[in-house]
Amino acid sequence: MRAALAAGEPSVNHMEQIALDMSSLLRSVFPELRASAPRLCRGGLVSRMRTGGKVLFEAYGPGAWGIAAQCASDTVRGWGAMAIGAAEELSLAGRLALIRPFADDPHFAVREWAWLSVRPHIVRDPCGAIAALCSWTGDPSPRVRRFASEATRPRGVWSAHIPVLKQTPQLGLPVLEPLFEDPSVYVQNSVGNWLNDASRTSPQWVVQTCERLVAGESEATTRIRRRALRTLRAAA
Repeated sequence: MRAALAAGEPSVNHMEQIALDMSSLLRSVFPELRASAPRLCRGGLVSRMRTGGKVLFEAYGPGAWGIAAQCASDTVRGWGAMAIGAAEELSLAGRLALIRPFADDPHFAVREWAWLSVRPHIVRDPCGAIAALCSWTGDPSPRVRRFASEATRPRGVWSAHIPVLKQTPQLGLPVLEPLFEDPSVYVQNSVGNWLNDASRTSPQWVVQTCERLVAGESEATTRIRRRALRTLRAAA
């Protein structure tokens, strides 16, 4: 399994990604970059993914994400997504435009690397990100719609928190409200998790928001509300 992954085969789950020897993968797919391979032996999974993005950007500049996007390996495509985060002198809007194909990638891991790639830039300008991502909530692809929610979560997973959204989560409503009746469970779960994040620091606001969802009772709002309130219910 590890040999196949190192040769460029796609992974099946996060356990395989953690077990992957990324230095071997770099040497296999980009033999011209073998001198940088030891850099991919250090740190945890997210750290090594970010390093992979930096290595590709240092080598290929703005061509890095296009090159990586053509690879069968989801890890290499993830490096391409991370290269967008590592690129210098890009506006937030420019990064989001470039990350969109990775946000819609068929492999779950690439979609995770996509939002993690731009997360540091979203943390620096959350209101700008929310304004830019509003239009994504109407995209035909549930993957793209989910990205708008997942990338702006107040706490997130494996990522820095967004202090302003922890304290004033109502700023996120332009992204959340269009998704309250989303037909995709994949999107509903992210919206519920967003609200659950907010419940840890703004519980009253989350309860009030969930009370509004009851007015439009549906399968979607029921699922979102259940996930949104799980931490508060566990503490009650």
